[in-house]
Amino acid sequence: MSPDHSSPAAPATLRPQPTGALFVETVLSVHHWTETLFTLTTTRDPSFRFENGQFTMIGIPVDGKPLLRAYSMVSANYEETLEFLSIKVPNGPLTSRLMHIQPGDALYVGRKPTGTLVIDYLLPGRTLFLLSTGTGLAPFMSIIKDPATYGRFERIVLTHTCRHGSELAYRDWIEKELPAHELLGEEAAAKLTYYPTVTRDGPGPWREERITDLIASGAFFDDLGRGRFDPAADRIMICGGPEMLADCRRIAGEQGFDEGSSGKPGTYVIEKAFVEK
Repeated sequence: MSPDHSSPAAPATLRPQPTGALFVETVLSVHHWTETLFTLTTTRDPSFRFENGQFTMIGIPVDGKPLLRAYSMVSANYEETLEFLSIKVPNGPLTSRLMHIQPGDALYVGRKPTGTLVIDYLLPGRTLFLLSTGTGLAPFMSIIKDPATYGRFERIVLTHTCRHGSELAYRDWIEKELPAHELLGEEAAAKLTYYPTVTRDGPGPWREERITDLIASGAFFDDLGRGRFDPAADRIMICGGPEMLADCRRIAGEQGFDEGSSGKPGTYVIEKAFVEK
């Protein structure tokens, strides 16, 4: 299901003030996917600009000071609101508090987005692979909402691996709403392949295996009806947990891919900044 976007409640009387580094936005809606995963949407200052795939710092005041962590934007850079996907860590310095946030509450949003998951950091290619685990899906949501993505690539393959099927956030939106989207639907239906997998669930309409194991065995490519990664034609973006990042970076290196950056585009990019574990 897609997150509910409720009307904002009245802002709290005592609100933190913007600073040179931070906007103060108002929470518009909160959607709890599971006991460990939630989405929040906020207002967006008109001066906040970012590239699809980037992240910024968000947070709340704690003991009079901003407590911040890096979060990728789920929302595309043309949308009027901001959207973030978060895990819930009961003892996490930020998420133990952020998980209780309500519409009308204030949220700090960093003024300077950054990150390496930008399609301009990749050389031209035919197929774009977006490999994600957990909340690593977030930057790829903004990328699959970007018309430029479909203009640059003939095929886009989005993978998302979680422990349980209930944690496959945005699955309904990707499978049902995106293909019907007024502007993106036709190209998304023709070019986007969504490939979810889980690691702990019982039988379901998905593979029960880590994406890295499916890549290593070749089952992933068999399912897609194609050969293994080819650095001459394929481009890869990677975002997920530390173990997944290390495995995917190793696979990319073994297959002859070179890492891209803002200064030198390559055949794959990887995001190392990640919300608190």
